[in-house]
Amino acid sequence: MCDQSKTTAIVGLGALGMLYASQITASLGPDNLFFLGDRERIERYQQTPFTINGKPFSFRIEDCTNARPVDFMIVAVKYGALSSALDTMEASVGPDTTILSVMNGIDSEEIIAKRFGREKVLYCIAQGMDAMRFGSSLTYTRPGTLLLGTRTEGQESRLKDLTRYFDRAGVSYTVEAGIVKRLWGKFMLNVGINQTCMAFETNYGGVLTPGEPYDALIGAMKEVIGLSKKEGVHLSEEDMNFYIDLIKTLSPESAPSMRQDGMARRYSEVEMFSGVVRRLAAKHGLTVPVNDMLYEKIKGIEAAYPSLPHD
Repeated sequence: MCDQSKTTAIVGLGALGMLYASQITASLGPDNLFFLGDRERIERYQQTPFTINGKPFSFRIEDCTNARPVDFMIVAVKYGALSSALDTMEASVGPDTTILSVMNGIDSEEIIAKRFGREKVLYCIAQGMDAMRFGSSLTYTRPGTLLLGTRTEGQESRLKDLTRYFDRAGVSYTVEAGIVKRLWGKFMLNVGINQTCMAFETNYGGVLTPGEPYDALIGAMKEVIGLSKKEGVHLSEEDMNFYIDLIKTLSPESAPSMRQDGMARRYSEVEMFSGVVRRLAAKHGLTVPVNDMLYEKIKGIEAAYPSLPHD
């Protein structure tokens, strides 16, 4: 089967879902890519005008109960929606479907693999983009890149198939031999930057300015370094500095997804970040005071909302 006829489904019509849909359809056309949803979402989205960088963006959305297995499945939902997303994906995952999670954190791949099989799930890290979605509008100046790697033996052909497809689709990627360490590195970055920006209600520029937010950023990341050593991954402060430098390349006025959630008064992914850090710390008998502080601060912000929409 040629790459142009490969079918791709996306679960999650957020910033990254829209970003990758727009990239793929710009290169390969709209015929073989669609979003998955239930009837309620289909009706709602069909009545919503979406834009990307100010230009109208239209897409197909198919009823998840009638969908057929696809070649590639991109999971781009919020952490709290992952469980329901697995149900949404069910009919579209066949024996030959390759699944890619562009979610943050260190456990979405494992959760997906338990449902659909480890052989179908590749490791993936989405980084370097500054995509921001407010309502039905997405803006970005940097599309970023995907770091890809295999989870188990025998996945090499799946990875080769995916990279050939991305070459044609114009999606930037790098194949990483040490993908597990990079996954933890991105987790460390997000534990620091996402939570600090939300907790202190600031942007990339604000968190990089010397002061309490910057101290929290560094402190939270150092706590992940300590946990990584207990988990056999062994991040270092050199790794931390690499990711700090990465933040400096982003627009200082932009903000990560959790800050966007805060501004939109949505549930954040705090459980995927400091929630996971705190659980791992308890397992290893470590203290994580900075992540404890960020967790409580973010929970307090969310508790003050009059209501918390899920999407």
